[in-house]
Amino acid sequence: MTQNTSNYEQLLEQILELDPEEQSRLVEAITDKLDQRTARHSILELRGLGKEVWAGVDAKEYVARERAAWEE
Repeated sequence: MTQNTSNYEQLLEQILELDPEEQSRLVEAITDKLDQRTARHSILELRGLGKEVWAGVDAKEYVARERAAWEE
């Protein structure tokens, strides 16, 4: 390998030298690491977020005020 060869290219060459089972294990390990870094979240995790903003606000009164503002 020459000095001009990138790390990516060097790694790819090494990966291609692995047997198919080792390549599969490597893909699985990389996928697991990426999944940890890009963990998906459920919308349900947002439940209750910002509830202190609405504490003491009557929902019906709020909606009525908003609707009245539309008609002005």
